[in-house]
Amino acid sequence: MAKFGKTGVTSDTPKKILFGAGTIHKNVTYDESSHKWNFENSIMGATQGGSKITITPEFADIEADGAMVAVKGLKVKTGETAEMEINFLEITKDIIKSAIIGVDGTSKDTNYDLIESKADVEDGDYLQNIAFVGKTLGGKNIIVIMDNALCTSGLESNGENKKEGVGTYTFACHADLDSDLNTLPYHIYYPKTLA
Repeated sequence: MAKFGKTGVTSDTPKKILFGAGTIHKNVTYDESSHKWNFENSIMGATQGGSKITITPEFADIEADGAMVAVKGLKVKTGETAEMEINFLEITKDIIKSAIIGVDGTSKDTNYDLIESKADVEDGDYLQNIAFVGKTLGGKNIIVIMDNALCTSGLESNGENKKEGVGTYTFACHADLDSDLNTLPYHIYYPKTLA
């Protein structure tokens, strides 16, 4: 029970705690007829060290003579950024292609696929979406989906003796050209009931 001045813990507190690393998904969809997400088929890969979601509104403060502090009503939202930083334990062809904006090449060695650089970012380089799915201690999903996700961090890999290689990749959300160009298409699904 909450105790003023001492603790804010209530009987609902465990239901509201996001616990664990969650999972990362690519091109998540919701089937309205079955009322299910395609989580099983959309996992991108195993992670180590978790993931980080950052959604940041950008502001401009309108300056008025005589106002020496920030003034309510004179702050304007001028944009926003939405990114996921993911520590993938696995390295896959798709992750590499996303990280370097790569294209399939023709390998002389038939045991390998060849990934090469290309000059321009194309529509297909954006993932339909990238999603984080985490669970509360009460077992409910909290889902964050960022549409038109493009890997903006590149590829970096460090090999160390007696250690696995973990790559850190940042995926940024982008607006569609035919949108209002004022907001980003990210979606946060929070459960209506926590029980």
